[in-house]
Amino acid sequence: MLRSFFTLCCATLTLLLASEVIAQDWKEAFATPYELGDGWDSADYETGIKFYRRLAKESDHVTMQAMGPTDSGFPLHLVLLSDAKRPSLESIRSGEKPILLIINAIHPGEPDGVDASMALARDLVFDTEKSTKWLEKVSVAIVPFYNIGGALNRNSGTRANQNGPREYGFRGNAKNYDLNRDFVKCDTLNARSFAEIFHSLDPDLFIDTHVSNGADYQHVMTFAHSQSDKLGLKLGEYLISEFEPKLFGRMKDAGFPSVPYVNSGGQPPEKGFSQFLETPRYSTGYTGLFQTMGFMSETHMLKPYPQRVSATRAFLNLAIELLAEDGSRIKAIRKSDRDTYRQLEEVPIAWRVDRDKPSQVEFLGYESSYIESKVTPGMRLFYDRSRPFEQEIPFYNRFASSRSVKLPKAYLIPSQWKSVIDLFKLNRIEMDVIDGETEYDCEVYRIESTESRTSPYEGHFFHDQVTVSSKQKKVTARPGDVLVSTNQARARYVVETLEPEAMDSFFRWNYFDSILQRKEYFSPYVFEETAEQMLEQDDDLRAEFEKQKEDDPEFAESRRAQLSFLYQRSKHNEDAYRVYPIVRVIK
Repeated sequence: MLRSFFTLCCATLTLLLASEVIAQDWKEAFATPYELGDGWDSADYETGIKFYRRLAKESDHVTMQAMGPTDSGFPLHLVLLSDAKRPSLESIRSGEKPILLIINAIHPGEPDGVDASMALARDLVFDTEKSTKWLEKVSVAIVPFYNIGGALNRNSGTRANQNGPREYGFRGNAKNYDLNRDFVKCDTLNARSFAEIFHSLDPDLFIDTHVSNGADYQHVMTFAHSQSDKLGLKLGEYLISEFEPKLFGRMKDAGFPSVPYVNSGGQPPEKGFSQFLETPRYSTGYTGLFQTMGFMSETHMLKPYPQRVSATRAFLNLAIELLAEDGSRIKAIRKSDRDTYRQLEEVPIAWRVDRDKPSQVEFLGYESSYIESKVTPGMRLFYDRSRPFEQEIPFYNRFASSRSVKLPKAYLIPSQWKSVIDLFKLNRIEMDVIDGETEYDCEVYRIESTESRTSPYEGHFFHDQVTVSSKQKKVTARPGDVLVSTNQARARYVVETLEPEAMDSFFRWNYFDSILQRKEYFSPYVFEETAEQMLEQDDDLRAEFEKQKEDDPEFAESRRAQLSFLYQRSKHNEDAYRVYPIVRVIK
């Protein structure tokens, strides 16, 4: 009896407190650390997660759930906002509304999106006008802190060139990876949990919030977004001709005239610059593999923190507004492009900037010059803020394909390459497991050469240059091998991870480096006799050998090179050496 009375009292008190909160001004009741101070404080991880938990408790239109592990030991959280009650991944994905996915603190030293998103989420559920105008038409998903390990590593010094906030996180994650280089290779638990979120939602627009490094200029906001030619097909054309102009126009109307991310390579930007090409290691390059437009907001590092947060919030508002207006069309274009890609005869896998086709950008800059350094020898670049200018400058935003391949019917992955098969499962690629020996007509690659980095890059010795040769042959698949058809919605991911020459292929990220090393060798003093017999018995081989000596003076002087030449043409040569194990199925 006493326990029942106590339970009733607690329930009554909870209801009274909830009513009191709702009765208060919701902006005051759910003020963020950024808003409570003078605009120079940013929410830390614990405060941010508590804020969203409380928001989900007070509103039926917010849910927050743990979506998988991260390298920090803490789970990756996902916040869902919808006009429907208690939104879930299933209800949002199965609904007809377009979906916006926002991730924050991938680089926790750049926390503008953390604070902007907290206020956005609160306003979406408590501001009746915004709820009616936007949440009835768009579902919003927010990852409050993507790099949790970096967010927990709070400090006030690691962003040497940044104007606020007072404290922030660190760029590296708990294992010191830069997470915005990990999306396709998936070395971290963060990236694997993100893939689960991404494919569970299949968002129509993706936003990754950042702060820039680089040149000085007047703009508070710049954008690095999906390159339209690389995104390709109808979605790429829609992005450059419709979505982007609307966004930039409305950002200007909101008081934040914006330009594309200033990718000037340390040179004064008024000379012109090219668009940043986001390959699949980056968030927006990864989302583009699945026909999702991606935007990285890049506020300017030297602008005061309050300006940067305001610009980020304006962008998030406008992104929702544009998605509410045109979401149905975007969804239809995405579906059309997925269907079109799988029917193409030839698909691009690498791109280069087209410097013959610059556009013009209205740029608000500061006059620059080189002045004598007071610290180091020589001259230093100096931007004079007392001399602002506005002018049209060249912007190279058109790219051409620099490498393309014929789209095969399928790829055959031997069962022993489990790391690749696991990534395909993670990315929900349709696959068929072979249950009996089956012969296929295939195209087989041989890796002819690589140029690789001499120091580690994000845990790898990345292959910057790759060249292959190919030949057609019959290949017998064994039970347990995996056949991956290109006739599926996620075909582009399949192609750009498995084609060795693709810009961020698994081969470039060292997934197959074991094939680049011989496992059997020869002793020169023994093999000499075999080499002699080969030349005596094969006139064509002797002619090829002599010609090589004539054409290559170094070869003519090297005993080891000559014996290697003959060894590679002998029955003793390894069949698997430099042969790429994943084959292209023609029939």
